[in-house]
Amino acid sequence: MKWHGHVTALTVSPEFRRLGLGVKFMKMLEFVSDKIYKGYFVDLFVRKSNDVAVDLYTKLGYVVYRRVLEYYSGSSTEAAEDAFDMRKALTKDPEKKSMVPLKEPITPYELESTM
Repeated sequence: MKWHGHVTALTVSPEFRRLGLGVKFMKMLEFVSDKIYKGYFVDLFVRKSNDVAVDLYTKLGYVVYRRVLEYYSGSSTEAAEDAFDMRKALTKDPEKKSMVPLKEPITPYELESTM
């Protein structure tokens, strides 16, 4: 697996939203992953239904690398939900090979074998 930055969670309290804090956090992670740790890309998982987050990451240059089926487990009242694995290439990947989308979705069990 190539070295990369990973967003586990990004949450901004409602009273501080729309101030650009999410963008600043992402830019800082990208800088550290690129310049300090010399990573190939930054990735994150986001609910397929989270249009606001998908739009934010797309505007920052991320692409949907692959869809992970039923990544987010459901409950007795909610169905499981797919995730988008989104990526952005860094300086060490000038040809952006780490961002070429996969054609077929995968299951969470296949994540380990594809990373």
